[in-house]
Amino acid sequence: MSVWTLRYDQFDPEQEKLREALCTLGNGYFATRGAASESRAGEVHYPGTYLAGGYNRLQTEIQGRTIENEDLVNLPNWLCLGFRHPGGEWFDLRNVQIHSFRQELNLKHGILSRKVSFADNDGRRSTLRERRIVHMTQPHLAAMHVVFTPENWSGDLEFRTALDGRVINDGVPRYRDLNSHHLEPEEEILTDQETICLKVRTSQSNLRIAQAARTRVCLDGDELDTQRSTVQEPGYIAQQFTVRARKGVEIHLEKVVALFTSRDHAIAECRLEAEKLAQRAGSFEELLTSHSLSWKHLWRRFDITYEEKTPPSEDRTAMILHLHTFHLLQTTSLHTMDLDVGVPSRGWHGEAYRGHIFWDELFIFPFLNLRVPEITRSLLMYRYRRINEARAAAREEGFRGAMYPWQSGSNGREETQKIHLNPESGRWHPDKSHHQRHVNAAIVYNIREYFQATEDMEFLSFYGAEMVLEIARFWSSIATYNQTLDRYEIRDVMGPDEYHDAYPDSDVPGLNNNAYTNVMAAWVLNEALTVLELLPEDRRKELREQLRLGAEELDLWQDISRKLRVVFHDDGIISQFEGYGELEEFDWEGYREKYGDIQRLDRILKSEDDTPNRYKISKQADVLMLFYLFSAEELGEIFEQLGYPFEYETIPKNIDYYIKRTSHGSTLSRVAHSWVLIRKDRARSWHLFTQALESDISDVQGGTTPEGIHLGAMAGTVNMIQVGYTGLETRGDVLWLNPCLPDNLGRLQMQIHYRGHNLSIEIVPGKMTITACRARKKSIQIGYKETLHELDEGQSVEIALQNTIS
Repeated sequence: MSVWTLRYDQFDPEQEKLREALCTLGNGYFATRGAASESRAGEVHYPGTYLAGGYNRLQTEIQGRTIENEDLVNLPNWLCLGFRHPGGEWFDLRNVQIHSFRQELNLKHGILSRKVSFADNDGRRSTLRERRIVHMTQPHLAAMHVVFTPENWSGDLEFRTALDGRVINDGVPRYRDLNSHHLEPEEEILTDQETICLKVRTSQSNLRIAQAARTRVCLDGDELDTQRSTVQEPGYIAQQFTVRARKGVEIHLEKVVALFTSRDHAIAECRLEAEKLAQRAGSFEELLTSHSLSWKHLWRRFDITYEEKTPPSEDRTAMILHLHTFHLLQTTSLHTMDLDVGVPSRGWHGEAYRGHIFWDELFIFPFLNLRVPEITRSLLMYRYRRINEARAAAREEGFRGAMYPWQSGSNGREETQKIHLNPESGRWHPDKSHHQRHVNAAIVYNIREYFQATEDMEFLSFYGAEMVLEIARFWSSIATYNQTLDRYEIRDVMGPDEYHDAYPDSDVPGLNNNAYTNVMAAWVLNEALTVLELLPEDRRKELREQLRLGAEELDLWQDISRKLRVVFHDDGIISQFEGYGELEEFDWEGYREKYGDIQRLDRILKSEDDTPNRYKISKQADVLMLFYLFSAEELGEIFEQLGYPFEYETIPKNIDYYIKRTSHGSTLSRVAHSWVLIRKDRARSWHLFTQALESDISDVQGGTTPEGIHLGAMAGTVNMIQVGYTGLETRGDVLWLNPCLPDNLGRLQMQIHYRGHNLSIEIVPGKMTITACRARKKSIQIGYKETLHELDEGQSVEIALQNTIS
């Protein structure tokens, strides 16, 4: 294994779906799981192709109720390329004797390759080699190149290349009781002798999808003009042909596929465009050259170089970080900038969470902000285009402003399930998670961080400010005044810890005064007032008139931002929510002894007819998310404004308290906990960081990654290196750095993009060097501790670090 290669040296049917998710290839427009080209969906394999933002809604009758779900649709399978000896069974790795096997994902060039040497039941030995790309330059193209070599035999070999639109959404076992037939056939066409085309549409959203596949065959370097028969069924088209194989002579097959939809720009009709591009596209090798060049350019912007002091683990750690960056760039690439899509928590890699957008942007955007912030801007525009749906949602609940959904899909309505299946018990339970109103604060935080990194006043003036102000208005309307306490309260919500969705023995969903939610709401109200001051006077006046935002309402925001209630218990512990201190302590050791893996305590307890609502337990960081998002200085200012003490021991005391009561049932959890421990316990921080790295590649949750990667956790681990351990912060008009490298790191080097400046940052024990490689005319300020440094193009500043290594 190298730092640029994810490699598997044996075929393992039980691990195949996990590998298919991890070996997904994509380009921001669409993605295809790393399934074998000859495979079909079943217990071992799950081929899947997904369009960014390609959703469809279906209804299902469950327990006497009609439930509607919006799903990311599994598109027609374009991989289909199989072979057999005439009259025999089609090739299946499970039915042959495998002599050698290797599958590699080349992260540097975006190539998935496979080499298998095998013998069939008649002793015929053969070698199969395959390479595959989803084109990073031309977003509508994908291609594969297969080489088949008979080692000890000659004879006829039959091939079949197909486009299969008879697929359903069947990649998540717990969804299998729900309707899953999203595609309806429209056309199956033989375009020319080597090109077939399939067109389908989604049943509810009426999205037309067309795929055209051009297949060419070469024998011993010469292109074959094979006689092909066509098989056409509703939603399926295939070509079959026979090649006379000769011992030791390679048979080359090249399949180039074009994918278009009815929503694409600059097209006449999606089928015509797919056929035209498939016919015009170059050879596999030509496509590979331009594809690899795009990946070279991406890695130039996004790679982080670091050296560990313990070389034996260096390759794996660096490889996983490259893998995480790779999947981030396949989900949110440069092509995303031209699309109306959000960033899904599970990537475009599978059907888990139905491809919905949650709050994972908090963990994803920081990496993009300092590399290609234009991608962040396009993803923030996804939120802006759905502001009217958020306004309508607020009105329906009796609030003002904009209330964004916990789960968002096509048009920004709330897509959270009404009921949810517990795999442990096999029973359905009401899903209360849409009460996680804190997603609204996350959107404002993302706008703030984007603006701090870019100083993009155009975006803030015409899009960002409106969202910030309307979300602030929502928080002011959901807050209620408690005259006795002279405090404002926010009731009936859920915090990031999804274990607690109600009080013990209560049928009413939600909790009161979740600390994370209330502090974030106070911060949002502050931010809204700041944004108004930042805007040019004419635009500020226009927005206030447009939103009917008067002085009285602004005064209310200021009052609420100073009087939101935060509850404490046990002498300085910030209560996760009001009443948390009265909950029972949990028998951690007893449950670990009984169940082993207790990451998903919610499912375990519900299978015992118990509930997490009774206990002081957390699925993931909740209160501690405040320490993840804000520096101690910024958080101290918020608490001081609220009139609460925030002493030196507040952060370490709360970290110690809550980390002991967290099961890490979310892949985001170890990222956040590793972050908050950076300056308190570097060794433990690094330990949690390395555990977070293994979340997907080792499928630590026992079966979730095959359904789709966890993009927030992947981006979070990369951002730990970029921001967490460097102490990088964009605050005010200063780029602050305060490195705190763990003992394991000996050197870290990266390039970032900050307000038009390309900066090279190198950190080694005791020293940090920052160079402005390319810059605007305006110089920037670099801050370390209490010292500011001016930096112009071509200049470097070398800073001596204090106690960066223990």
